[in-house]
Amino acid sequence: MTQSTETAARTHHKTRQRLAELGLELPDVAVAVASYVPAVRTGNTVYTSGQLPLRNGSLTATGKVGAQVRADDAAELAVTCVLNALAAAGTHGDLDSARILKVVGFVASAPGFNGQPSVINGASNLLLQVFGDKGQHARSAVGVAELPLDAPVEVELIVEFS
Repeated sequence: MTQSTETAARTHHKTRQRLAELGLELPDVAVAVASYVPAVRTGNTVYTSGQLPLRNGSLTATGKVGAQVRADDAAELAVTCVLNALAAAGTHGDLDSARILKVVGFVASAPGFNGQPSVINGASNLLLQVFGDKGQHARSAVGVAELPLDAPVEVELIVEFS
């Protein structure tokens, strides 16, 4: 076990336990697909880059929500995005001391689709389940024409560590 793996194993214990109870786990931090870093910390606040629904380096779905992707499926993709965002934020602090300040969700929307809030509820609901009151957050849910790699959903977080 490397030092960073040992450190990760000792941190985020409660968060990992809550995720496991939900049948989920924190993934490895997704590799950036362009010229940026997954997260940046200033003071006690971490800003994540937009996270796509990547698993093991591959998108789990592509297309527009309301056309190729059903809204319910997109809400599950938002869960994958937020897990990736938590993994990125967790490289800058112990998630057990995290307070979620803001969620920004982008939904690649087919013409006429206006259910962006219900899609991003996938991310918001998970944060509330995992962090309780510390998971309550401000939020934006935005419909867009296109997302990188034809992803249906992208989520970014602003997290404060105590």
